[in-house]
Amino acid sequence: MGVLNNKEDYLFWRLAYFFVSEQGYRIVQLFDNQKELWLERLENKKAPIIRLLRQDLDWSNTMQRDIEFTASNGEKVRKQLGRGELSILNVYISQYPPVDEYEFRLVRPFIFPQSNKTSVSSVLITRDQYEEGFKTLSTRIESEVSFPVHEEYSEQDVNAQKKATLDFAIQSARKEKEIFTNGKPFFTYFFMTIQVAVFLLLELQGGSTNTSTLIKFGAKFNPYIYDGEWWRFITPIFLHIGFLHLAMNTLALYFLGPAVERIFGNLRFLLIYLFAGISGVIASFIFSPNISAGASGAIFGCFGALLYFALIYPKLFFRTMGPSVITVLVFNLIFGFTVSIVDNAGHLGGLAGGFLAAGIVHFPKKKKPFLQVLFLLVSAGIIYGSLLYGFEHSKTGGNESSTMMLAQEYIKQENYEQAYGVLTKYAESNQPSAEVYFALSFIEIKLGELKEAKSHLHKVIELDPDLPEAYYNLALIYLEENDVLNAMENAEKAVEIRPSQQEYADLVQELNRLLPSSDGGQ
Repeated sequence: MGVLNNKEDYLFWRLAYFFVSEQGYRIVQLFDNQKELWLERLENKKAPIIRLLRQDLDWSNTMQRDIEFTASNGEKVRKQLGRGELSILNVYISQYPPVDEYEFRLVRPFIFPQSNKTSVSSVLITRDQYEEGFKTLSTRIESEVSFPVHEEYSEQDVNAQKKATLDFAIQSARKEKEIFTNGKPFFTYFFMTIQVAVFLLLELQGGSTNTSTLIKFGAKFNPYIYDGEWWRFITPIFLHIGFLHLAMNTLALYFLGPAVERIFGNLRFLLIYLFAGISGVIASFIFSPNISAGASGAIFGCFGALLYFALIYPKLFFRTMGPSVITVLVFNLIFGFTVSIVDNAGHLGGLAGGFLAAGIVHFPKKKKPFLQVLFLLVSAGIIYGSLLYGFEHSKTGGNESSTMMLAQEYIKQENYEQAYGVLTKYAESNQPSAEVYFALSFIEIKLGELKEAKSHLHKVIELDPDLPEAYYNLALIYLEENDVLNAMENAEKAVEIRPSQQEYADLVQELNRLLPSSDGGQ
């Protein structure tokens, strides 16, 4: 009798081997009696949990009680996994079918009555009808189940199949674990240290929120990049604007960096991080005229690298970190699109850069030359095209915001000639705003070009008649020309717009003393 039972025992382990080796399932639990086995495939939520049971079923009510027991256990699993619904495929391997009516118990799934969220479908495989059972099982899992089955198997055959199944499961788990042990997070902590050190240096040199300090230490500043300071594609990665910015990026790198560095190894992580950071700065250079700095692009590059990991190892990704990575990434992208101060171009550029860099370096001890060369060519093309577009765009005169930032930086340095050249060049090929004309007039006053300053101040007033500074400066120029009446007219207009400004009122009083008395001729 023991020899005859070996066929069902062999089928039990052969089916287990099929699921772990061909269907990507992993063993969740093997009961002590080694007659019951639960398997899951978490990366595919539509795939049912498989329960294999080697048990001779004498009566159909025994089957029914077992189905209800399985549904109850399945409901606990559903709650642990946090799933809305859970499907279990119950596979019975029995020597003979139950002696009474049982077919109706296999037609429809059993729904756990307390929640209506866990369902159990059952398939019966018996000694003489295993081919029919294989067909039913194939239909249920939408994949063909077929392998040769002999009439009798020895105990050695069963043990060999069991060993093959468990060895395959152990080797798969070991290989998966090896993927996460390619390197210790050395560069992650190195970059975190650099960020903090540079932040402290900025604070000592004028403050991390000071525009001049940021520009001095290499923040992304488009006008200087246009002038050839290409290193500003790299240096912004290590600068942060304010403590909150530093804290958020350092915390994000602390949680995200180690996972990427362990998967890709130290040198590959270094290349991914820097390439993603540079890609983020290039994207910001193209789409944002504002000064920017921070490791956000490089950190989004870590997300990109994990997405590449998902592309190559989708089952492992979704079974481990996948759901949490995607959730955090989506949240950050939504946050970036809804908050105006966030440089979302830099984030998206970094995300793409990290994905491409991961494709170039691939994984340690694994080579895909064609795929890696393809990623390299695509990356080179994108970077070249992006830089070409960015620098060609500057020839049209650039963005007014970045032009004004550059001019103001020169003004702070009292480098009026260069500031004047920048603004004049922009004004010649664009339609400047009142702000540009006012800045030009300010510089012209500093350079003693009062005629040109007066002309530009009139243009300011045409474009923005409610700007009191324009009237005040115009009044000063008229006073310099001894045109007291026009000086008074503009000074009074400045006071009218902003009566709280004391220097405007003081100028009106001074001009009143210079005007001839209305009764001086009597």
